Amino acid sequence: MSLNFGPHLLAIPGPSVMPDRVLRAMHRPSPNIYEGELIELTNSIFPDLRTVAKTKHDVAIYISNGHGVWEAVIKNTLAPGDKVLILSTGLFAKGWAEIAETHAINVQLLEFGMGADADPAMVEQVLREDKNNEIKAVLTVQTDTSSSVINDIPSLRKAIDNAGHDAMFMVDCIASLGCDRYEMDEWGVDVTVAACQKGLMTPAGLGFVYFNEKAAEARKRVTPGYYWDWLPRTKGEMYYQNFAGTAPTHHLYGLREALTMLVVEEGIEQAWKRHKTIAKAIWAAVDAWGEGGEIHHNIKQPNKRSTAVSTIVTGVEDAVKLRKWTEFEAGMTLGIGLGFGEPGSEDYNRHFRIGHMGHQNVPMTMGVLGTMEAGFKALNIAHGEGALSAAAKVFA
Repeated sequence: MSLNFGPHLLAIPGPSVMPDRVLRAMHRPSPNIYEGELIELTNSIFPDLRTVAKTKHDVAIYISNGHGVWEAVIKNTLAPGDKVLILSTGLFAKGWAEIAETHAINVQLLEFGMGADADPAMVEQVLREDKNNEIKAVLTVQTDTSSSVINDIPSLRKAIDNAGHDAMFMVDCIASLGCDRYEMDEWGVDVTVAACQKGLMTPAGLGFVYFNEKAAEARKRVTPGYYWDWLPRTKGEMYYQNFAGTAPTHHLYGLREALTMLVVEEGIEQAWKRHKTIAKAIWAAVDAWGEGGEIHHNIKQPNKRSTAVSTIVTGVEDAVKLRKWTEFEAGMTLGIGLGFGEPGSEDYNRHFRIGHMGHQNVPMTMGVLGTMEAGFKALNIAHGEGALSAAAKVFA
């Protein structure tokens, strides 16, 4: 018997749950794109985007997904033949590397696997060996959505400085912005990329590139082309230059409402604390389940886990069985495993992900955990007891 009626609960690591307020803000006729309200609204978005990333520097908005802003960064800072060092702690840094290679960028990939964060000592060693400063940039993610690891961005910055290297430091915060603590200026990041569909709670379609003076200087030696050029997007005299053409009108209304919720009403510091608390509740439940079965965290050390997403490992076939049961029998979608073997392989079928980013609270969290526990029981998947009580204690 299926109980899949009523509102569907989304628990994937992006696109995240969209607040009703955001959807209502977007549900309106097209505005005047030449003057008036839309221009004022757009101008109000930039300061709040800076607040979320803790920066005073420029931010360019692109009508794109995360892959688009990966390419925008490459087009604005690197030339064919340049060399970059990419720190891979899951699947997504490799995606950035693939895009770089299509632009004839020489990629040196430093691989840390699917279960560990980037080692600053190894990064420092590689940079010290680069005697001629051939490496123009170090690229990494803060949170890798596939492995759920979080990289120590300040320590990686220190590694670059300790090596005495002049490489730009570029960080992908697509999965982490608005969820995990991030301080672009304090941590010495030169370029930050992000997108709207995760911690910023807006339908997929907008990407953001933050850049400081060092990155702006790098742009002077390249030819970014018309669409990707971040200079007119941040320094243009006409409104349309912010978007290289027609503005993404309804995304802007949605983003404005999301930023009001996140920055104006809650505050970014409180949002970080909320995400940390919700993550700890989920971690406590997984630990309890693991006492009586094969369920465990992909990232073993809590201080190396993202507060936005959790990658969970199960017995053979159990992850895929659970995902199917929760989606089709119960009405809740969990995230697939990414980066762990090909779809259908044994390793792939042992992994799933819980998204706990953006518009999240206690009832939603306990609903996700309760549905998962019901699935374990319905499918006779071995698990320990007391998971919901362990999660509830975190909120007490």
